[in-house]
Amino acid sequence: MPRSAPRAQPAAKTRRASAAAEPSGTVSALERGIAVLRCFREDLRVLSNAELAAMTGIPKPTVTRLATTLVSLGLMKQEPETERFSLAAGVVSLAQAFLGGVDTRSIARPHMLALANETEGSVYLAIRDELHIVLIETASPQSALLLARLRVGSRFSVASSALGRAYLSAMTDQYEKDRLLHSIRKECGEAEWARLEKGLERSQRDARTQGYCLSLGEFHRDINSVAVPLVVPGGEIMALNCGGPAFSFTEKRLRNEVAPRLIETAQAIARDTGGKVPLPDKLLKVS
Repeated sequence: MPRSAPRAQPAAKTRRASAAAEPSGTVSALERGIAVLRCFREDLRVLSNAELAAMTGIPKPTVTRLATTLVSLGLMKQEPETERFSLAAGVVSLAQAFLGGVDTRSIARPHMLALANETEGSVYLAIRDELHIVLIETASPQSALLLARLRVGSRFSVASSALGRAYLSAMTDQYEKDRLLHSIRKECGEAEWARLEKGLERSQRDARTQGYCLSLGEFHRDINSVAVPLVVPGGEIMALNCGGPAFSFTEKRLRNEVAPRLIETAQAIARDTGGKVPLPDKLLKVS
């Protein structure tokens, strides 16, 4: 069965719009090169020149020059038989340099493992990258029969995931938050936004009153999860979540059992890192 090309129009429109409003002092060639690298994901590991052009909105001849440069730098490689591109080992050292500098990961991991084993769910720590959430640490229970498919580096939507919704709940600059939501809405398209909007609004109400955000089958129809924000020293927002199969992680269990333990885990990580967990006043009085 022929491989279908990735849907490209929303991303291409977004990038064209951002290119038109390019900030002064930036280097457009570098921005375009990075846009090409960002096209690769766990589910899109090999892409053609035409697919890269469609996904970025960059003309094919320019994509060819950018790809050739990235190949020469060891950041991409090209398959001799198909001439399709994929990421090369050169990106690994960049990722390691970043992940090695995130001290929160090593501090959070034992707390995450304890929560995963207690709840028998998957626990993730994530940061935002543009319109997506990226996992920087994961923990699975020792008793898990199936390993979690999500790994460090996995990316997914801010709007549909509990992690993304928790991140949004901790944003204090309303102007920046509105801009982010506007960009997410444009990328989703009106039909997908209509599907997600109600759950997104509910999650923000939950964050204001309960301190956590839920995603109930919206990220994946068979997965439910709960997440809380974590602000590390320097003000960077991260998000921590716990969840699993919907038949086990029901909304009632998430709210009554998992969410309180998740908040405690986030607070323990915050104490060890010098960070904080944004919580409603009524919860701060008890914690």
